[in-house]
Formats: sequence, structure tokens, C-alpha cells
Amino acid sequence: MKERLRKILRKILKVSLGIIIFWHLLIILYAFLPVPVTPLMLQRCVEQVFTSKPIRLKKDWVSMEKISENMALAAVCAEDQKFMEHGGFDFEAIEKAIETNNKRKKKGKPIKGGSTISQQTAKNVFLFPQRSWLRKGLEVYFTFWIELIWSKERILEVYLNVIEMGDGVYGAEAAAQVYYNKQAASLSASEAATIAACFPNPLKYSVQKPGSYVIKRRNWIMRQMSRWGELDLDNPPKTEP
Repeated sequence: MKERLRKILRKILKVSLGIIIFWHLLIILYAFLPVPVTPLMLQRCVEQVFTSKPIRLKKDWVSMEKISENMALAAVCAEDQKFMEHGGFDFEAIEKAIETNNKRKKKGKPIKGGSTISQQTAKNVFLFPQRSWLRKGLEVYFTFWIELIWSKERILEVYLNVIEMGDGVYGAEAAAQVYYNKQAASLSASEAATIAACFPNPLKYSVQKPGSYVIKRRNWIMRQMSRWGELDLDNPPKTEP
């Protein structure tokens, strides 16, 4: 019985070690190579099959040089203005999110996240979106390693290429083509801010037919972009609450 238990434990350890090695190989490879597909993309395709929708998967990887500075700036202003300052986690934002979500839960409202761009990138590239303590723990793990191995520019580049920007639309290039019939390099400040305004829930909010929430958030993002002036992430300006 003890020998059988030892064999089982050895197998578990070997499998676990193999998984960890595989993860780290991916982290290293993705520091240089395009991410071909993400777990969320695969999940959405499966959901489309089961809802009898035609499979829609629009994505087109482009380098940071081919993404409008407006789009990069809008993403940072909208999602993580301390992107260059933190090591992957914005603990002040997390505390605020916890306080806000406790109030929202009591009112029956959906909760909001306090994730940084680094955390979102780790989740989008390596994990499925389901909420659980295991997934959150793995998100912390991957965030730590991409912050250690990747540059900030690379994290932002991957983020802007894989983030969900609509039903079956992933990344800035695909979003620019679908919504504005242009390349990501040509996105204006207003167009980029509108896309970024939909990041919290791209399946609910519309870029092409923005409602009051999207318009209000777009205007706020554009004010933040104006404060920054240009994407000089080493010297971010004071932010507006």
C-alpha cells in the first residue's frame, strides 16, 4: 500500500514538474514570439458552437510600432495608470476594489476588478476567465514571472494584441479593422478611447453604438490622455480620480 502511494506521489510530482516546465517555456517563448491563441479565444469558440452561432475569431498580431500611440495611451489611462510604477500589482487599487465590491454586493450589483494590465495579460494569455481562488493564485504566479522576464513594453504589446475587444474580436488591429475599417496604427484619440471604454465588458458595451456609459467613460479617458500628452511611461503625470 505504501509503495503504491509512493508511485502515485511520484507520478503527481512528475506531472506537476512537467506542467511547471511547460509554463515557463511558454513564458520565455512569448517574451519574443506572437501569442497564437489564448484560452479565452478557445472558450469563446466553444460557446459559439453550443449557441449555434457561426465561429468568429478575428485577430491579427502586430508589433507595438504598428499600434497607434493613441491606443496604447488610451489602454494605460483606462486600465492601469501606475503601469510603469508597480511590479505587477497595484495594492492600493486592490484595496479600493475590495471596499467598493463589498458595497456593491450588498446592493446586488456586479463586482469590479482591480487588476493591473500585467495581471490581465497573465490571465488572458495563460488562463481561463472563470473566477476561483485557484485561478487567482495562478494569475499571481504568472504575473510575477512575466514582470520578471518580459519588459513593460512587451507586456503592453501582448496585452494590446490579445485582449477581447468585442464578440470574436481580439486585439487592437482586429478592432481597428472591424470597427473603423482602418489599421491600428491609424486610430485617432477618440477612436482609441472608445475602444478602451469598452474593455470592462466588451460583449456588453458597443464601440460602434456607444451608450451613455461608454460615452462618459470615453470622455474621461480622453481627459486622462490629454494630461499625459504622449506615451512617456517613465514620467506619468498626476491622475484625475
